[in-house]
Amino acid sequence: MLLGQDWDTIVIDSDDPALTRTIVHARADLTTAPRAARRYRNLLLNSRFSDVTVEVRTGVFTGSAMLLLLTGLAEAACSTGAITREQKDTWIVEQRARAETDRLFLALPMFMAAATAPE
Repeated sequence: MLLGQDWDTIVIDSDDPALTRTIVHARADLTTAPRAARRYRNLLLNSRFSDVTVEVRTGVFTGSAMLLLLTGLAEAACSTGAITREQKDTWIVEQRARAETDRLFLALPMFMAAATAPE
């Protein structure tokens, strides 16, 4: 079984969707093979596995416990130059305010693939 996250598919509610997309994609680009999970099916088929199945389970998080993750995403994007320090700070302030008012929304899809090994 393969289990992993597609770093480009992190879903975050924000007042600035374009900035949020930039943050998510900039963070993804710091990861080795950030989109490998979306390729699980083809990788298994190419390796002659059979009975390949893929499921996606999405965790939805609405509490302040995710602020550390969101802050890390923004800081990583800033470190690459994808966003400015001011954009980072403004975005983090918004996410903190969302957490304080029970309005934070983060969804993390996890891809699970299973298959039968070739004989």
